This record gives sequence, structure tokens and C-alpha cells, in this order.
Amino acid sequence: MGIFKPTMYRKDIFDIDYEKLKEKGIRCLVFDLDNTLGLIDHERCPSKTKKLIKSLQKDFLIFIASNNSTSRIKPYMEDLGVGGVSWCMKPSTRGLRKIKKKYNVKKKEMAMIGDQIVTDVLAGKRFHIITILVDPLGKKDLKITGLNRYWEDKIVRKYEKRGEFKRGNYYD
Repeated sequence: MGIFKPTMYRKDIFDIDYEKLKEKGIRCLVFDLDNTLGLIDHERCPSKTKKLIKSLQKDFLIFIASNNSTSRIKPYMEDLGVGGVSWCMKPSTRGLRKIKKKYNVKKKEMAMIGDQIVTDVLAGKRFHIITILVDPLGKKDLKITGLNRYWEDKIVRKYEKRGEFKRGNYYD
């Protein structure tokens, strides 16, 4: 079960202590797109998100790693001035490996941030990097994500029974 438990759990990307990550040696933040940086029906990056990411770029390399298409992530990459990998197929580590190799970062310097346990957290854990789970920004999901949420609910219930994780109980 440990493979599904995030290193950190925060309400959203605005609630993460980025200074603490910097102190831990993290210099590369990899964000999921849908329901992490923006709602799935937002074609462009929300201004509040843009402002946060722009401020983080002073201290971190920022990337988007999405299971979605290039046409979906490209407007966000342009709005934010960041790199990204589409069609990551998370929980595959493919996208994380590409970022690590292309930008010459070490695993110990990377963190994966996303709203899904069975994709974002699992990919990060399998790649042996810090994982930060955030609550989804919205209730609307892609159809395939519905299946992921079903399995995620089962995983979370097991963690809750053991007193190891509970939705809404945030931690660093």
C-alpha cells in the first residue's frame, strides 16, 4: 500500500510550502495538468495559477506531465512558459524519465504534483521522487479518470481504516 501514499498531501497547489521543498533540495516541479493546474474544460491557464507558476520559476524548473494530448497541454505550456510532456501514460514513468534526461536533473531534485493517486502519485513513487497529492480542483473528470477515481477511493478507504491517510487531513 505504501506505493500509493503520497509524500505530502495539500489542499491545492497554492497550499504547498515551496520554501520547504527548496530546503529539501527540490529544484524541479512536475505538475499534472487537469484538475491540478486548471479545470479540465479550461483551455487556457487561470490567472491565479499563472501568477503562482511565474513566481516559482525564480527557484524551480517547472514542467507539465500529462496523460492528455499535446494540443491540450500546449496552451498551458505557452501561457506559463514551461516545458511539458504529453501522452505520459502515468503511472508509467516515461514522462518523468524524459524530463530528468533532457534537463539533466537528479531524481532527488524532483517532485511530482497531481490530483490522482493511481496516476500522479504512483508514477512519482515508481520513479522514486517526492510526490505531492492535491485535491482535484473540480468534480468534472475525463471518462477514463472515473475508473481511476473508483480505484483511488478503494485505496483511500484502506488507508483510512489503518489510520494512515484521510481525505482532508493535509500533511507535509
